Amino acid sequence: MLARLLAAPSPLRSPRGIDIDFPMLAGCLALLGLGLVMIASASTEVAAAQTGNPMYYLIRHIIYVVIGVSAALMTLMVPMAFWQKHSAKLLLVAVVCLILVLLPGIGREVNGAKRWIGFGIFNLQPSELAKVFTVLFLAGYMVRRQVEVREKLSGFIKPLMVLGPIAVLLLAEPDFGATVVLFGASIAMLFLGGINLVRFIPLGIGVLAVGILVMTKESYRLQRLTNFVDPWADQYGAGYQLSQALIAFGRGEWLGVGLGNSVQKQFYLPEAHTDFVFSVLAEELGMVGALLTVALFVFVSVRALYIGLWAEKAKQFFSAYVAYGLSFLWIGQILINIGVNIGRLPTKGLTLPFLSYGGSSLVICCVCLAMLLRIEWERRTQLGSAEVEFKEEDFFDVQPAREVRHAR
Repeated sequence: MLARLLAAPSPLRSPRGIDIDFPMLAGCLALLGLGLVMIASASTEVAAAQTGNPMYYLIRHIIYVVIGVSAALMTLMVPMAFWQKHSAKLLLVAVVCLILVLLPGIGREVNGAKRWIGFGIFNLQPSELAKVFTVLFLAGYMVRRQVEVREKLSGFIKPLMVLGPIAVLLLAEPDFGATVVLFGASIAMLFLGGINLVRFIPLGIGVLAVGILVMTKESYRLQRLTNFVDPWADQYGAGYQLSQALIAFGRGEWLGVGLGNSVQKQFYLPEAHTDFVFSVLAEELGMVGALLTVALFVFVSVRALYIGLWAEKAKQFFSAYVAYGLSFLWIGQILINIGVNIGRLPTKGLTLPFLSYGGSSLVICCVCLAMLLRIEWERRTQLGSAEVEFKEEDFFDVQPAREVRHAR
């Protein structure tokens, strides 16, 4: 099976040579390169104090980049029909991982949260897998039940019955930020799949009620919710992190203090190389650098949405829904992370795609990029969809997927 896969047509093996969406690739590679530079700058002081090696986090980040690029290259070789066929199994794997991370002796706890499963020299964050695999499952469900999704209430309720337990597991870690991003992307997918907007009103009320309950149940969450409104009221206590992030923005002014010259990264701003790397970027590169970075994020996000739109016009519906879902995962994380950095949202613990330090997040971002590139290539070549002329048995030892009829 592996030999067939390697010999099969792909964006890396086509008559035209390497045949991929270069604008999308260039945008993400630019973010990846900028992330390397900012991790090198933001992590040196912390790494030197914690490990004695100022390059410790940079070296690990480079390793994550290599792993991520390797995973992306392998993902480029996999037809979208494979993900469609096995989407339910992959979601089950994600749920099992979310359960395992909560078990004593398996889940690794950091700062009061159990979000990682340790594998020796690296950690796996199951929530990153859960987000992508949920998108794949929802895309497959929307293709199989197109008429039910659009015309019946049951088509709307059934996916919520799957999302509910996943949300409970995420909140048990706790990982409120990942829950918000996952639900937001899922709702956007269902809306683009044709569900009437009216059906979202009761869901919105329910989610708001649950959100208020979750935020007020734990004292630290309530502090985050109240202190982000005015972090200066307790700038040396609960509002310390946001206050230091805002100071970084203020020090950066228009053109920044210069690369490597950040003061806030020197133990003033906690998590400077992970959750708050954008604040260090704004301090060193200024408002101009921060706005250019935001523009780059906007470009790759909009490009991902267009990839989904093009696939939908080509009647490759599974690929289209996957592209929509992945793009909204990125958009959600970008909005929340930058919103936290500029003090418009309470802290959530979400990384910035391609920029922040973090192995699981970076590798999954690279895999998502590869899926988007594969979707765009399959759309142009009319290859790879179970709804077009793709025959899955040409690449895998399985039966061909049944043709799906869509009510348009």
